Amino acid sequence: MASTIAGIPLVFSSLVSTPTKRSTMMMLGREGYVSLGTAQGIKSKPCPPSSKGISVVKSNAQGSSTRNGVETILKMAAEKQWKLLDTREMEELPHHHMIADPFSLGEVVKDSRIFRENFTIRSYDMGPNRTASIETLMKLLQETALNHIKNMGMMKDGLGSTPSMTGKSLIWVLTKMHLVVDHYPSWGDEVQLDNWFTPSEKNGQGIYWTIRDCRTNKIIARANSMLVMMNKDTRKLRKMPEEVRREMESQYIDCPPIQDEDGSRILANFDYNSMDYVRTGLTPRWNDLDVNQHVNNVKYIGLMLESVPISIMEKHEISDFNIEYRKECGMDHALQSQTSVCNEATDGSLSAEGNLECFHLLRFENGAVVARGRTNWRPKTTN
Repeated sequence: MASTIAGIPLVFSSLVSTPTKRSTMMMLGREGYVSLGTAQGIKSKPCPPSSKGISVVKSNAQGSSTRNGVETILKMAAEKQWKLLDTREMEELPHHHMIADPFSLGEVVKDSRIFRENFTIRSYDMGPNRTASIETLMKLLQETALNHIKNMGMMKDGLGSTPSMTGKSLIWVLTKMHLVVDHYPSWGDEVQLDNWFTPSEKNGQGIYWTIRDCRTNKIIARANSMLVMMNKDTRKLRKMPEEVRREMESQYIDCPPIQDEDGSRILANFDYNSMDYVRTGLTPRWNDLDVNQHVNNVKYIGLMLESVPISIMEKHEISDFNIEYRKECGMDHALQSQTSVCNEATDGSLSAEGNLECFHLLRFENGAVVARGRTNWRPKTTN
């Protein structure tokens, strides 16, 4: 049965899903019926009365009560259709691919232990290379992991703190991150991130990610990281309590790292006493802090790359980034960024061709190391 309000045809038919009826029902979505209800002075053309449909009254003599009644009926009908659509879609999904909340940003897959979320690369995510920056990818990794914990229903305070952690004034801190990028997405590209947690033999837990290009369905980046506990009052590392481990253990997937662990060994063996390029006088800003009241791990990346020569930035892009976080940093700390390039040309100039390897230090002005890292760079491809 069809009625017309403000020139918009509304169809209230039997709830048998066909392509035509489905698109009509989508028009009656949450945003759709709100806009109909808030239109000033609902006007409509007369339509024949029907015992099965909705009769629209032309006269305004009944005033606001009639308009409110029509608005309420429209909302109830549209909401019912949306709920039936959601139920039908849920029933059609395989058992291992369950959506936790049909209106959330992400979903859980693989027996509810892998969290999946899609993102679109925006114009402000791009760097000078016209592709997403390394910091953008790091932000997406962090966002997906936190949404995963939130999706579990366990996040209470801070960045991903569980109820047991909150009761003991504990927060998660990142100790290492290894990111490998095969291809950087561009403006408008849609990427899909999968995230899962792993148990650790040491004091903490691992986090793994893959980033997939939604258009080609190819994995374009992979990452590992390690989280440990810190007391937010004393700012000292703590052993992971058994209560927290029990909260998280049902979510763990016991699998080998998606990247090898050679990066940590290489970082430890490098001689940092003589660095080629130094940038001094770096000071974190207020906006560089996160809710744990220290510089966010993503901001360390930008500070560390401050000392990389522009000649490398212009002609190369990062293919592999390995970083270890040694100390937390606040807004009042003065920092130095130091970089050493390992494979320069014999004349001391930077080679424009071939891959480069760099080692990095981020340290306080008094010499204490805040973070250290290693990057591999490949020549930029011509689009």
